[in-house]
Amino acid sequence: MAEIFLPTLHTFAMKNTFTGSCGPLRFKIVPKVEMLTAKEVDMQNSSIFAEFWHGPLCYEKSQIEGQATFPMSEDGRQALKTWLESNI
Repeated sequence: MAEIFLPTLHTFAMKNTFTGSCGPLRFKIVPKVEMLTAKEVDMQNSSIFAEFWHGPLCYEKSQIEGQATFPMSEDGRQALKTWLESNI
């Protein structure tokens, strides 16, 4: 089975959107970041939202087949990866 690459949790905590693919699977990951202070992320109340679709078309021209929200934690990041890999 193919393995999906996901960036580090820090990448999501810094409010970076990530798009990727694995074979025909395409996905978009958007963090929902809550801040404790101007420089400190509230990891407890932050989350990672993901959507996936299959096919050659871009996000805007595709039918989204699944979406889910995961906790902003290493366990949440791993659950996201497992969820995506189960939909390849």
